[in-house]
Amino acid sequence: MISSNDFRPGVSIVLDGSVWRVVEFLHVKPGKGSAFVRTKLKNVQTGNTVERTFRAGETVPQAIIEKSVMQHTYREGDDFVFMDMDTYEEGRLSASEIGDRVKYLKEGMEVSVVRWNEQVLEVELPNSVVLEITETDPGVKGDTATGGTKPAKVETGATVMVPLFISVGERIKIDTRTDTYLGRE
Repeated sequence: MISSNDFRPGVSIVLDGSVWRVVEFLHVKPGKGSAFVRTKLKNVQTGNTVERTFRAGETVPQAIIEKSVMQHTYREGDDFVFMDMDTYEEGRLSASEIGDRVKYLKEGMEVSVVRWNEQVLEVELPNSVVLEITETDPGVKGDTATGGTKPAKVETGATVMVPLFISVGERIKIDTRTDTYLGRE
């Protein structure tokens, strides 16, 4: 159990049978009445955010979250096979468990798998990945760095908007959080 007075950004709690992460909190002491804590919570599974008010000192169950570093070794059908870097045990995750970030998952990549009660909550990829361009329209003379963007397909199958001068075979750095081009590698 954790007291509402101990809420900080990043603290995980259990409400209504699901895990919520504290995004913002504000401890309020009105002139009249008892103190309370106003919070903004984000559901770890669905990504929904809600605002909720707790009485000062109210206790709620704290979510015990396990985070393990795993390496993606290979893909077998619809399952992705990972190896735990501490115990060297293999584990399988489906594309639905990984979520939309599966488009940047590459063999040999290390990820953090976040679990609660043996249930996978999320798979955290590195903030940026370096991937090779496999398909894009050819560059034309006169294309400049500030001229605009075009779609490009990378080796994992994801499509990213890149500057016009980028061509097939080049390796680019991509921000996995915002799906944006960061530069050439």
